[in-house]
Amino acid sequence: MPRVGGVSQSTGPEGTKTPPSCGRVGMWWPDPVPPAMSRRVVRQSKFRHVFGQPVKADQMYEDIRVSKVTCDSSFCAVNPKFVAIIVESGGGGAFIVLPLAKTGRVDKNHPLVTGHTAPVLDIDWCPHNDNVIASASEDTTVMVWQIPDYVPVRNITEPVVTLEGHSKRVSIISWHPTARNVLLSAGCDNLVILWNVGTGEMLLALDDMHTDLIYNVGWNRNGSLLVTTCKDKKVRVIDPRKQQIIAEKTKPHDGTRPIRAIFVADGKIFTTGFSRMSERQLGLWDLNNFEEPIALQEMDTSNGVLLPFYDADSSIVYLCGKGDSSIRYFEITDEAPYVHYLNTYSSKEPQRGMGFMPKRGLDVSKCEIARFFKLHERKCEPIVMTVPRKSDLFQDDLYPDTPGPEPALEADEWLSGKDAEPILISLRDGYVPIKNRELKVVKKNILDSKPPPGPRRSHSTCDSDFSQPALEEVLEEIRALKETVQAQEKRICDLENKLCQFTNGTD
Repeated sequence: MPRVGGVSQSTGPEGTKTPPSCGRVGMWWPDPVPPAMSRRVVRQSKFRHVFGQPVKADQMYEDIRVSKVTCDSSFCAVNPKFVAIIVESGGGGAFIVLPLAKTGRVDKNHPLVTGHTAPVLDIDWCPHNDNVIASASEDTTVMVWQIPDYVPVRNITEPVVTLEGHSKRVSIISWHPTARNVLLSAGCDNLVILWNVGTGEMLLALDDMHTDLIYNVGWNRNGSLLVTTCKDKKVRVIDPRKQQIIAEKTKPHDGTRPIRAIFVADGKIFTTGFSRMSERQLGLWDLNNFEEPIALQEMDTSNGVLLPFYDADSSIVYLCGKGDSSIRYFEITDEAPYVHYLNTYSSKEPQRGMGFMPKRGLDVSKCEIARFFKLHERKCEPIVMTVPRKSDLFQDDLYPDTPGPEPALEADEWLSGKDAEPILISLRDGYVPIKNRELKVVKKNILDSKPPPGPRRSHSTCDSDFSQPALEEVLEEIRALKETVQAQEKRICDLENKLCQFTNGTD
């Protein structure tokens, strides 16, 4: 009888081993697991050890009165230059814009961006101009603002353009990912409008597609499709230029609470919602088979709506719930179960909102793959997500080429049916923000597109021949005067800024 590790073991018929005798009845050792079966005990992923860490106290933004408006918006927007936060404001709506480097306690008299006559509900930075931000408000308008690189000495009250077309409050805005100056807005009038900010014109109005309140709207990677969620418990995939619904799913989650949906890699759709028992769920769906989910997972029981933030470069989805004190993150792959839990960042304080930095604003020297700006009641706390690496060299596998600030299309090209992938940039040497580029709004002359009302007179041809050059001359003079006024306004602001610095220096 051969012995294995000091324990007797008998050999059965045809050389098969029988359980060893250990002196106790019913106890035996199984054979070792074959190497082929034990090779992959843990799923291989370079993001398995991603961890979150808050910055030090002196790198937070203190003494900010974050808005208390009841809305499922994130209340915060970030880009490589600025952080913008919707704040409490008397007599209308406002948000504050701070340079990223201006950390610490914020002066109570710091200038705000004001102009809305009711609370601001959503803000979004233009992906193609780091100095342009759009805001949506309860006053039914959308405003687009030019933010100077210097800190102004008084409130910014004049938007570059005001977009009016909604009949009820506007709670969602989102810039097109690849086309210049194309902005989407959605309101409580169940209407989605696409604007050309460069001309102040309405491009498209999707008014017959939603029967109830719209919860959220998201673009796919090249901006050819939209995904929307609605109070009627439907997720819709819409081709905005054809103005038609190309896919629709009723009740992706059985609960009555709001649903969120975003596009992820390969055109799949990621959703968050609630089960019939009010458990929070996440789901992954394929447009080619929208009836059954690729993955559907239950998470916990909580009332907060989960806001998904997706990083296309790493295929990681971060879930932040309003009122939660944690950020969960998952990796989406082509292997079952397709949505893989990575880790949870936990803290003590609940979050009022959350901002998500674009990839080009991260510190690649520290292997930072995401940065969140968590809103508390009176402060904003940056949270850094890092992949631990020993080497100080640039990590190519963590930082593939990422969308840069240059648009791939003009608004007219996109509207005519063209699609283009984002223009990518390398982060190998770090990203340096581009200097302030002015957003110019050129409103078309309505006289060029509309015929004059009423019957034409017999001498109208003579009048038009005479008046057309004069009209163009007047318009050119008006444009020149506007440029002069804008130049003088900038000069006055520069002088006021210098005077403020001089006064602070003498104090």
